[in-house]
Amino acid sequence: MKVGIVGMPNAGKSSLFNALTKAGAEAANYPFTTIEPNIAVVPVEDERLTTVSKLIGASEIVADTISFHDIAGLVRGASEGEGLGNKFLANIRETDAIVHVVRAHHDDGIIHPEGSVDPLRDIETIETELIFADLEQVEKRTAKVVREARGGDKSALAEQAWLAQITELLLAGKPARTLPMPDEVDKGQSVQLLTAKPVLFVANVDEGEDGVPEEIAAHALSHGAGVVAVSIRLEAELSELEDEEAAAMREELGASESGLDRVVRGAFALLNLNAFFTIGQGKRAQSWHLRDGLTAWHAAGQIHSDIQRGFVKAEVIPWDALLEAGGYAQARDRGTLRLEGRDYVMQDGDVLTVKFTP
Repeated sequence: MKVGIVGMPNAGKSSLFNALTKAGAEAANYPFTTIEPNIAVVPVEDERLTTVSKLIGASEIVADTISFHDIAGLVRGASEGEGLGNKFLANIRETDAIVHVVRAHHDDGIIHPEGSVDPLRDIETIETELIFADLEQVEKRTAKVVREARGGDKSALAEQAWLAQITELLLAGKPARTLPMPDEVDKGQSVQLLTAKPVLFVANVDEGEDGVPEEIAAHALSHGAGVVAVSIRLEAELSELEDEEAAAMREELGASESGLDRVVRGAFALLNLNAFFTIGQGKRAQSWHLRDGLTAWHAAGQIHSDIQRGFVKAEVIPWDALLEAGGYAQARDRGTLRLEGRDYVMQDGDVLTVKFTP
């Protein structure tokens, strides 16, 4: 999963990236510090995996990962080539989801490219540029689909109608994600729109604040996006401490959880991903993620294509039921360790053991 971190220059993108990854991406106080995207792969820790792995006696714990891309700051006119324009838009196209950092803090020492702090104006600036870029793509695709629809192709007819609706939506300033592509449309051939990507707004608030500003929360709700509040400066400072020191500092500040955990959790929630675990005694324990609604057969494919091809059956148990039972043997005695077929729909927190023929 690739997540692009975007926002106005000096919104806090690179500082959030640094805090998430401890990768030391440059974060200077002037526009376009980031030109080529900084990329880092970050493990997604899951306490459920850690807890059950200790019970089972796994040899090691391997967390699933998320790839964060720190993309250059966007300015007004990017769709027409201003700033880093087309490079910025191309970098976003390569991601699965967007974390949109919005400045909501009031540090006068940090330069704002527009001269003042106005979260909704900044959001509108970026969304307008993405909409302009999408309108251009929709116009090009529509010209081709209209010709195909004249021949009566059902997929082309459905796409033509959808593209007309998308055009109206974009012209009204609404993102494409609020009008999903119909099943009849060939998704592999149609446009891949920037505003169709799921978005998590990260309100970069003043230190000591933990609530999302009302105007950002309302905008996120009306545009089908997620939202969290984070003091990025605080998180960047805490990320430089040892884990125990950071935990003590959070407790002293009254912060119940890491703002970074909220960002990672929110990013995963964008794509409706469920976590599942493979845990064996004396073997590696690992977390995996699967789109909501997919099956044990799909989960097997996440682990290895050979396991998927030879799938016979799967032993499945919720992580908390395994923990409560005290192990696999006890869970079998209780009847909570179930045998399921390939069509079993995986649930968040399932512990999976696939039986397969090599």
